[in-house]
Amino acid sequence: MAPTVRSNPLRDPRDRRLPRLPDASALVVFGATGDLARKKLIPAVYDLFDRGLLPPGFVLLGFARRDWSDAEFVEFARESAEKGARTPFREEVWDRLAGSIRFLQGSFDDDAAFDRLASTLEDLERTHGIGGNAAFYLSIPPSAFPVVLKQMQRTNLASAQEAGGWRRVVIEKPFGHDLVSARELNALVDDVFTPSGVYRIDHYLGKETVQNLFALRFANNLFEPIWNSQFVDSVQITMAEDVGIGTRAGFYDETGAARDVLQNHLLQLLALTAMEEPVSFGAETIRTEKLKVLRAVSLPTDLARYAVRGQYEQGWLAGERVPGYLDEKDIPPDSRTETFAAVRLGIETRRWAGVPFYLRTGKRLPRRVTEIAIVFKKAPHLPFDQTDTAELGNNQLVIRVQPDEGVTMKFGSKVPGSAMEVRDVAMDFLFGEAFTEALPEAYERLILDVLLGDATLFPNNAEVEESWRIVDPLEEYWANTTPHRYRAGSWGPAAADEMLAADGRRWRRP
Repeated sequence: MAPTVRSNPLRDPRDRRLPRLPDASALVVFGATGDLARKKLIPAVYDLFDRGLLPPGFVLLGFARRDWSDAEFVEFARESAEKGARTPFREEVWDRLAGSIRFLQGSFDDDAAFDRLASTLEDLERTHGIGGNAAFYLSIPPSAFPVVLKQMQRTNLASAQEAGGWRRVVIEKPFGHDLVSARELNALVDDVFTPSGVYRIDHYLGKETVQNLFALRFANNLFEPIWNSQFVDSVQITMAEDVGIGTRAGFYDETGAARDVLQNHLLQLLALTAMEEPVSFGAETIRTEKLKVLRAVSLPTDLARYAVRGQYEQGWLAGERVPGYLDEKDIPPDSRTETFAAVRLGIETRRWAGVPFYLRTGKRLPRRVTEIAIVFKKAPHLPFDQTDTAELGNNQLVIRVQPDEGVTMKFGSKVPGSAMEVRDVAMDFLFGEAFTEALPEAYERLILDVLLGDATLFPNNAEVEESWRIVDPLEEYWANTTPHRYRAGSWGPAAADEMLAADGRRWRRP
């Protein structure tokens, strides 16, 4: 029998004066001493606690191989929160949170460790009143997903019925490495947890600017009438990083830019940009509209021209010489893994027929930026001399996802003076200037949504599989090719510029 969902009968769900609070629960983090937990998860938990968004009965339970005591993990968590928290670090807040932090030592194939975990959660029902509610965050390598899931199945950790509360699992990308492996993992996860208890996290969907796409399009009558092929010339979605691979050599050389970013982040941004208006802002209705877009995506017939991948060589970035990819630590000298990927996609719907969507991602590019640029068609008739509009480009609407979150409108304006000269100007909206509250980190929103049971911002099985359907042919084509070289600090290989030039277009420089 499913657990009863408790709610306050005196509270109207439409009332926004008080925040939604999760039930008393435990957040179990596997791989709790790793980089993701240290840099993102623990600071996000502190920020949520500092903002009063976690219940009094909340417990953070770390699980990792290190032979640590509770006190040692609390000290590790404190250092992580001090360095990474968005909100000011306050001793009185930390003291309250520290009393609800626990640690369990064990490896993923250690039956006894998972037995202790099950016993610990039972104890927390008595000491903290978590009521059988637990979310399990798999901050671990994808290769370890199956063994952890099977351990949870063996110990009934995933069973909401046995626990008497809710049980949820959070899985980080990449979700599989192709369509076949994604389907196998989907089948395993759904066998262990109920489909509604699975949260496949894409932290880009937790960013305020991405969610603002909904408000921009559907809460205004200004943009939606021109959000179609009649007015839009093309769409460019860019995720650029100025860093290299860091300490992720083993993972990255097996994955590459397309599997690491294109398959999830960029295709999710494409789906949100191109989707139709949902009938409501519930999880299922939004997922339905995104899925329609992904199923309508078409690949170019000429992959040699419209699917480009690259690999960075040594160069200069921010005034410093940086090594090439093949010179990075632990990278094989003959590696053909791409650090840059660009592709032109189409969407075969009435709204977007004939509009190319250009997606690109890369490492060691000039700056860190993620943006969605809607490039509009030029005016059909310009009552100006050609010299008057020589510096006038296409109108653009640019959604800046990170950094400097906001929206830019680019349009033509007359230059002051006696002559008629028109050139591009920009009108900016910055979140940081328009609102007094600082933007929450994506992981704050997503962790809170998991504890609340709100799956709106999490892709489901079908979305993951459709994304692999798009990427698999690209990987198959690239398998026997060598990536183009580009210098670190440039905007990618020349072939990427030639791809747009063949269509009479060029990349926007963020």
